[in-house]
Amino acid sequence: MRKNKPSFSAAWFALISLTVSYLASATLSEAAEPAPVAPSAQNDDPLQMGLPPIIFAVAGIEANIYFDNVVLTLNTANYAFDVTCPKGKQQAERWTWTPTEADVGDVPLQLEVRDDQNRVVSRGSTTIKVSATKSDKNNSLSLLLIGDSLTHASVYSQHLLDLAGKPGQRALKLIGSHGVAPTLGPNRHEGYGGWTAQRFVTHFAETARQGDYSKRGSPFLYKQSDGTVKLEFQHYCQDVNEGRYPDAVTIFLGPNDIFSYQDETIAGGIQEMLGHYDKLIEMVKAASPATRIGVMLPVPPAASQDAFGSNYANGQTRWQYKRNQHFLVSAMIKRYGSRQSESVHLVPTHVNLDTVHNYPTETVSPNAHAELKVVRQNNGVHPAATGYRQIGDTVFAWLASLSTAEAP
Repeated sequence: MRKNKPSFSAAWFALISLTVSYLASATLSEAAEPAPVAPSAQNDDPLQMGLPPIIFAVAGIEANIYFDNVVLTLNTANYAFDVTCPKGKQQAERWTWTPTEADVGDVPLQLEVRDDQNRVVSRGSTTIKVSATKSDKNNSLSLLLIGDSLTHASVYSQHLLDLAGKPGQRALKLIGSHGVAPTLGPNRHEGYGGWTAQRFVTHFAETARQGDYSKRGSPFLYKQSDGTVKLEFQHYCQDVNEGRYPDAVTIFLGPNDIFSYQDETIAGGIQEMLGHYDKLIEMVKAASPATRIGVMLPVPPAASQDAFGSNYANGQTRWQYKRNQHFLVSAMIKRYGSRQSESVHLVPTHVNLDTVHNYPTETVSPNAHAELKVVRQNNGVHPAATGYRQIGDTVFAWLASLSTAEAP
């Protein structure tokens, strides 16, 4: 077992939008591989398919299901994927579809995975829920984004503002006390590099919303008259939004919480994390039951081990982190996937991210003597700008599904 894992880096990184074909699977063995073992509940599906019950889509914006993102296997090339859906098309690595206004409504989709004997080894189904592009522009929407470095980067949040700024769209107001330095503008949130669900729930400091973000306390914790501290969403909204509750809140956490676990410890780590995550949800719902909460499912890592070697040397493998992320997604689907009646929704960010082409890369020599250059991924868990925009597309599709009639 590895010891003394390095923590998940909170460093800023270059947002690179190169689109290169980097087929990491070509270097992996085509031999039959052992079925991964879940660290918690028994699972009859050896690939532990992670399709959420609903995938949100919006007319005019591409929707995707990347196969490697929804199964747990070292190499998807060892399997045949078979999509049954009246819309879209199946490609080698994904199912993809850009719906039109005529497609608004629910579309069923089934995904089967077959082995080299053509036996179905995994099967899942979902509903593609398509919303109209245009919305009631006279009815604005306010949104609070809570997260770690992926939110801190302020790229998918800006993409949301850009999409909402197009003609005919409902105005979007982001609320929060953190954003792009040095001046806090419309692109704001509560995203902090390196933060965990536990830190948001338990870390108090008098310097919340002031100074170096890495030293700040949770923006939601307030000291009480008896000296204790308490999560107070009402107080927070008074401080940052003139006392008004947001129409929607998204929570995008997980990488820092589960980064260093091994199979022997990940189940306990996930339960600890979700206990803190629940408190964030309860904080919002206790103050504003009408506020919709989007549980953003953690995205998978870059497709290549090169990215992890670049960031963590020998400290973590892409495969172990992928396992941890997949187990967490499965636990979150189980825990939050049927709570729509409580206005708690899964936002399936993990299915729509291209981990081969939309993570940062660098052009380097493959070895000390080679005369040619090769392209290698160089960031394991932070997408390139193009990947962040895919994340933003998923969140925007969820927001489009929230009808104005439901607005608080």
